[in-house]
Amino acid sequence: MTETTTATDLASIRADRLTGAGEFWAAKIAKSADNARLTYKAAGVAVGSVASRISAGKHQFLVDEPAGLAGDDAAASPVEYALGAIISCQVVVYRLYAQQLGLVIDELTIEAEGDLDVRGLFGIDESVRPGFTDVRLTVNIAGPGTQEEYEELGRLVETRCPVQDLFANLTPVSAVVAKV
Repeated sequence: MTETTTATDLASIRADRLTGAGEFWAAKIAKSADNARLTYKAAGVAVGSVASRISAGKHQFLVDEPAGLAGDDAAASPVEYALGAIISCQVVVYRLYAQQLGLVIDELTIEAEGDLDVRGLFGIDESVRPGFTDVRLTVNIAGPGTQEEYEELGRLVETRCPVQDLFANLTPVSAVVAKV
């Protein structure tokens, strides 16, 4: 099988999956709007110096910090995973809406940078927030569409990406601490 055949097959498989998912969810939601509500779960256990072993569904992954932040540098940090989360969510949403709009994406790469001031993390300056102060995405798309078509797709993705929404909007978080 040649690279062209493989790429064509992959594009066809992806198109079928994206179309099928859209049709499935449209039908499910048409029966009841309650069917649109999903709850995701993950659990973590502390390991190593400051690392966590995370379980999410049938998947497990390690999260750690670099040595400068008390870690063993055995895995990406929580904020690196956050950047990875926005990138991977954007990939899904770019593919989904490109399919709906009939746009072809031959290649898609996304880079994310986030600025964080550790004075907030370490409580050195209470006026400094502990999270990112700015996140920048660079999206590179190759395909037969025009620059304007891909820019319009990008604007649509910005309004539909669940993880970008987490970064852009306040999301309530609550915690219960229990001694066991």
